[in-house]
Amino acid sequence: MSGFRELTPGHPGASRPMRRFTAPLAAVLAALLAWGQMENTLLWDALNRAFPSPPDGRVLVVGIDDATLRDYGRIGSWPRELYRQALDTLDEAGAAAVGIDVLLGDPEYNDAGLAAVFSRPGVVLATAPGEPAAVRPGWLAPIGVSALNLSRDGIVRSFQAAYPEPSAPGGLAPSLARQLAVAAGRPVPLDPQPRILRYSAPDPQRLPVVPFREVVNGTIRYGDFQNRVVLLGLTASGAGTAVRDVSGQLVSGVEMQARAVSTLLSPPFASLPLWAVMLAGALIAVVSVLAGGLWGFGLALLALALAVPYWLLNILLPGVTLSLCAILGSALVMLERWQAVRSTDLHDPLTGFGNRLAFTRAIEQRWQGRHKRPLGLLLVDLSGFRKVNAAYGQAAGDELLRELAGRIMQHKRQRDLIFRWGPDEFAVLLDNTPPVELMDLTRRLQLSLDGMTFRGSPLHASVGGASTNPEIATPTDLIEAASRSRYRIKYQREQWRE
Repeated sequence: MSGFRELTPGHPGASRPMRRFTAPLAAVLAALLAWGQMENTLLWDALNRAFPSPPDGRVLVVGIDDATLRDYGRIGSWPRELYRQALDTLDEAGAAAVGIDVLLGDPEYNDAGLAAVFSRPGVVLATAPGEPAAVRPGWLAPIGVSALNLSRDGIVRSFQAAYPEPSAPGGLAPSLARQLAVAAGRPVPLDPQPRILRYSAPDPQRLPVVPFREVVNGTIRYGDFQNRVVLLGLTASGAGTAVRDVSGQLVSGVEMQARAVSTLLSPPFASLPLWAVMLAGALIAVVSVLAGGLWGFGLALLALALAVPYWLLNILLPGVTLSLCAILGSALVMLERWQAVRSTDLHDPLTGFGNRLAFTRAIEQRWQGRHKRPLGLLLVDLSGFRKVNAAYGQAAGDELLRELAGRIMQHKRQRDLIFRWGPDEFAVLLDNTPPVELMDLTRRLQLSLDGMTFRGSPLHASVGGASTNPEIATPTDLIEAASRSRYRIKYQREQWRE
């Protein structure tokens, strides 16, 4: 006889719970999901709108508005004196840094007058993405790339402290926002990783955009500009520099640059390390599997809710990713239930053996190979079961059936299959069993069942068997042959007891 698989106590033939497999599977799949670093863009947008950052009072915008363009004409044709007068006014007001977010053309690059104006301390000049830094001979002011990260849906959600530029030292060109933050005293490394652009809701108490012509004329309150970071750029309608923020509103490019500077001057967001996200995803998925039911969906909502306090602490918790990990666990729980329902249709819940439908499918599957591997069938009938049920109740009858199933299981070979054939009957489908071996298996099983008692009451089991041969043409013939053998043995044993 071959060795037998380990059984669950009290349930012969019952397999291990699927949870032993689904829990590790949930951990692996969730870790892979987290490792894929899926986007949490919609969550960040919602949190950014729900908890806007107050406008940083250290950053002011000087706008080249419609009135300024009517007074002075196109920017490229302005007298150089306008820039000098504006910077003189800002110097006198005590501005900490001034960013010129105006992309100048070739004529201005070679203008000696502008070289003197734009070489002042604290002045930062804007350059277009991909524009070499060496086109301004004699200009000493640092430059920064005036760029923001535009998403596919046309919304600016992030920016960078540095952008790839082959001609720049180290292959990275600093952004305009980064250069202004450094000029204001905030050390910002040259990091090309995207940073979330903090949303700032309009604040009526904050100083609005100051028109450029007022700065040129000196008609400003100097105290409003003292120790401030000033950004000068186009705010005129139709200038083509407006972009949409996370609220969907059109905002001028220079005002969005001001938000980027404010973001860099504020405490930075910290992202959880990848290993921590993978571990958290695996843990929440496993908990969802172990909890079962709808707990996974509750954990998914909890993961989304936890993103709020983490956001307020400047920590980016990938709530969407963790939420999907929890839902993944719930999906595996549903898979467990589906498998359990499917197994219930084919298995006897008391013994764990297949039921009569499972027997029909099994014998049909193996019938075609009966010529090479003869099929054998044992039918076991237990006399006295109904008396036990009537005298001691159904629980006692169940206990008796489990004991009988355990004894039959002791004689099961590796490829044999056991089924609960009826209320007190079992069938054993034998693999590759010629008639000689069938007789030996029948005798050994009969001996193991003889002498069974229950609470002092004798019980009698009858075992009949049959195997395929040329006279047996169908599965029904095999069943009828085994039944005749069982009834014959049962009749003989009853006659002998009399």
